[in-house]
Amino acid sequence: MSKLIRRSIWLPLLLAGMSTMSGQEPTKKVRVLILCTGNSARSQMSAGFLQSWSSSLDVYSAGTNPSPRVNPFAIKAMQEVGVDISGGHPKSVSQFLGQSFDYVITVCDDADKNCPNFRGKVGKRVHIGFPDPAKATGTDEQKLTVFRTTRDDIRKRFREYFDAEISKRL
Repeated sequence: MSKLIRRSIWLPLLLAGMSTMSGQEPTKKVRVLILCTGNSARSQMSAGFLQSWSSSLDVYSAGTNPSPRVNPFAIKAMQEVGVDISGGHPKSVSQFLGQSFDYVITVCDDADKNCPNFRGKVGKRVHIGFPDPAKATGTDEQKLTVFRTTRDDIRKRFREYFDAEISKRL
């Protein structure tokens, strides 16, 4: 057998053995699905925060009855704290039912009550509920104030959950 053929056979095996000998497993990202009704505000803001805190997370958001677009007040409120969710679009939870997640987190009571059964494995299902800021009335500034309050509450409570639970899996 020629030296070139022997090298081409053994080199990949040697390299594969070295990577397993180092004791380092390939990094698996923690998968999180944030679920609400419209997927236009609370779930989008929650997902935005989680994504901004760790690149080791694969974060998705969805709704049981998705809205046509992400609420512009949610986008503005998040931009004010340096998190851009403007590229998001509401998605239906049905497209995620066959997938596995480490965490499925509902952020509204309706989604908590109507959370469908996933065919994929779900490690932990948690409810961290918030009032719907999209129900705010008044001037644009008054509505934005409600979104800011919801944003700040989401940031606080999700950070607590991230620090206490999710970060331990990273």
